[in-house]
Amino acid sequence: MIEREWLPAYPLDLPGVLFPLRRGRGDPTWRSQPDGHAIWRTSTTPDGPATLRLHRRGDGTVVAAGWGPGAQWELDGLPALLGVDDRPEDFRAHHPLISDAARRMPGMRLGATRRVWDQLVPAVLEQKVTGTEAHRSWRELCRRFADPAPGPVELVPKGMRVPPTPAQIRAVPDWEWHRAGVDSARRRAILACAAVAHRLEKAVELRGEEGRILLRRIPGIGVWTAAEIAQRAWGDPDAVSFGDFHIPTVVGWALVGRPLDDAGMLAELAPYVPQRHRAVRYVEASGFRRPRFGPRFSPRDYRAM
Repeated sequence: MIEREWLPAYPLDLPGVLFPLRRGRGDPTWRSQPDGHAIWRTSTTPDGPATLRLHRRGDGTVVAAGWGPGAQWELDGLPALLGVDDRPEDFRAHHPLISDAARRMPGMRLGATRRVWDQLVPAVLEQKVTGTEAHRSWRELCRRFADPAPGPVELVPKGMRVPPTPAQIRAVPDWEWHRAGVDSARRRAILACAAVAHRLEKAVELRGEEGRILLRRIPGIGVWTAAEIAQRAWGDPDAVSFGDFHIPTVVGWALVGRPLDDAGMLAELAPYVPQRHRAVRYVEASGFRRPRFGPRFSPRDYRAM
């Protein structure tokens, strides 16, 4: 085990910054104590797998402990993970709801994992399905084909796994994709990415629109998926998830009192360039709930097809 202590020079909501990295309540790559005091997450790194445990002391210092070959790489990137490179002070609100959310949540920052692959697979799994379906598939792939989390059993929560590597993904048999509830389109996209995974990591260096364009060169990676990866891998403040089933409606009701499509949301968020994603995050974190007029979308089970 190796450790690092780091005191941020800004307000920091530790669970809030890390929460977007969790893929559902049963995510095998994530654990947290009920009170949020400590958070564990696993990752692949250029140096190998890693487990990271983070908590804050009373004086605000973040204490991180790491295990595995990639632990030092993760600890070196701790400030970036917790938003040191983010610039929320450059943000200007143009709607009362967003202004109020920004005022109430000074600790909300956009962190950067510096790792495309770990964000790519779950993002592709979330294409055009419900969160319940996607999270179930992610759990299945991690539990069946990924390695156990590095670290002693008395310190690392039971059942934690590292995200499956590109090699492990390429080795998954066709019938196991079906068993995990992944249709052929998403499987093809993930396998295409696994074949060139090392090249896609350059998107973190390019950042912004250039990084998202690199990701979109892979068949099956569109605007929505590239944005979801960019938001987490390099904390892209302008990467809006256009094409999302829910976000335009939520943003529309919150800002103008009616649902919007992607074109309408694009126009409404225009004043926030280059921090449109941050504006959406404030809307989502504000506590606003849109009106509901019908039943929820029922998840499909691809394993039964």
